[in-house]
This record gives sequence, structure tokens and C-alpha cells, in this order.
Amino acid sequence: MGVFGLVMAEFLPASLLTAMSTDLGVSDGAAGQAVTATALVGAIAAPSMPLLTRRLDRRIVMLALSLLLVLSNALAATAGSLTTLLVARVMLGVALGGFWSMAGALALRLVPDHLFARAMSLILSGVSIATVCAAPVGAWMGDVWGWRSAFIAAGAVSLVTLAVQFATLPALPPRDDPSLRVLAELLRRPPVRMALLAVVLVISGHFAGFTYIRPLMEQVTHLSVGAISAVLLGYGVGGFFGNFVGGWLAGRSERHAIVFGGAAIAVLA
Repeated sequence: MGVFGLVMAEFLPASLLTAMSTDLGVSDGAAGQAVTATALVGAIAAPSMPLLTRRLDRRIVMLALSLLLVLSNALAATAGSLTTLLVARVMLGVALGGFWSMAGALALRLVPDHLFARAMSLILSGVSIATVCAAPVGAWMGDVWGWRSAFIAAGAVSLVTLAVQFATLPALPPRDDPSLRVLAELLRRPPVRMALLAVVLVISGHFAGFTYIRPLMEQVTHLSVGAISAVLLGYGVGGFFGNFVGGWLAGRSERHAIVFGGAAIAVLA
């Protein structure tokens, strides 16, 4: 549920960009910086959060990140200016980066070793579900009730997540003592650097196009909001099944899976 709330909030601007920019009195490009702010802060928060919170109970950290997600959605829903919206998205970036930096390690502590793979698949299913639902539902809600309603809904989901975490998460005292030295050692390994570069390029290309997909469909292809929602739903469904296909290919050959995925992106682009 936490992953669903995070990814839902992350994807919403792409489906609401035109309405947001019009309401706030800024260009589509300026409103698109709401995505940039989240991504940049998330990239910084992911390696920083374990270092800054290494002496804190993991339960407290996770609850704080979920509370930050709630506040981010509330602030975005009430934003009267681009500056306020960007502040809200910066808060989301902290929550997003912090959560992903600890999700795997916490899953390993919360379930037996033989259930770890199942736990991670359950966590990642939140990504798939949010990818399918967030953008098309956000576009539809924005058309019916205004773009702020989508962030109110995201805030409600994150509030329920916070309540469930508060009721179910046990105390998780810190075990490891992460340091910059360990991170530096990892970055000195050529395969790690290549993998990071590949991820940066793929994700940058994805969000560079996806963020402005609604203005493109409205202004170039002249699609209606209903048609845009259908296109975004198709994108989400494709991503949902793509995860399974990618996993199946990787189970046979990771190299072939990467080559096939990269080639498919190049051809479709």
C-alpha cells in the first residue's frame, strides 16, 4: 500500500499537467518541473537517508516518511502557486527516495528468508498497480472534479497507509551502520557504474517523454480527456505485463533481457 501511494503521487502530474499549469498560471514546461523536483531530491535522498537515520528505529523512520507523503499530497492539493507545488514535490522526493533505500532491507527483516522473494514481489506489485491506475484515474478525476481532487485522493491513500503502518509495524532497531566508505567502494566497481548509468539514461528518457505526454496528446493529436485516459491506461497495462515478461526473460538470460528491452525501446521510440 505504501508503494502504491508513493508511485501514485509520483505519476499524477503527467496526467494533470495541462490543468495544473492553467490553474497556476504557468507554462506546461514550468509545471513539469514538479516531476524534476521529485526526481532530483529522490536521487539525493536515496543514498543519504540510511546515513542520516542510521541510529533511529526503522519503524519511526518509515512512519515519518509516510507522514511526509501525506503532507506532500495535502500541500499539492492546496497549492496556490508553482513555488508551493514544488515544495510539496520536494517533500515527496524525500519520502520516495527514503522509502526505496530501505524497502528491501526492511522486508528481509520482517519476513523469513524463504518468503523474501514473495515479500518483494508483493511490494513491487504496488508499483505495477499504481502504474496501471494512477495516470488514467488521475486524468479522469481531474476532468470531472479538478486536478486537486486527484491529489486529495492520493492523500487519502497515504493517510490510510500511515494508519496501517502505525498499527502493524513492529519496532525495528537499527542493525547496520552504513557509511560513505561502503558507497564509495560500490561505485568503484565497473559493473555497478555501468548499471547506474543505464538506469539513469532509461529513467531520464522515460520521464522526459512521459511528463509531457498529456500536452502532446491534447495539442498535437487533439485527443479528448477520455481518449488520453485510455492511452495512459494502455501504457500502464503494458508496463504491468512488461514486468512479467522482463522477469521471465531475465530468469533465462539477464544479458538477453537487457538487450531485448533496450532494442524494443529503440524501435518503438
